[in-house]
Amino acid sequence: MAAPYEHFAERLRKALDRSGFEQGRSRTGALAQRYAVSRETARKWLTGLALPELPRIIELAKDFDVSLEWLATGRGAMAPGVGEAGATYRRLTDNEGHLLDVFRKLPESKRQLLVKFLS
Repeated sequence: MAAPYEHFAERLRKALDRSGFEQGRSRTGALAQRYAVSRETARKWLTGLALPELPRIIELAKDFDVSLEWLATGRGAMAPGVGEAGATYRRLTDNEGHLLDVFRKLPESKRQLLVKFLS
């Protein structure tokens, strides 16, 4: 049986190859270290057994200069076309990341109240 995210894993490996990222057996460890995830998580991304969360896919696309749409779905060109502006993403600070993690753990009703309060 094929891995559930095999097509994503193929695109990720192509993006890594294209950028000259670490090859062979050390690739998993290098990917894990670069994105502060376990070697097991990196291995699952590379073999299609797991899919990174969307913010991580955005980060991967930016870091390896490939189209987010291509990396996430396989549609479109691998790299942004000539004259096409690539999306610009700003990395979250540690505080912003912590705030987002806390927000995501809230039940939907409390999320809505918080958004309403802050608006």
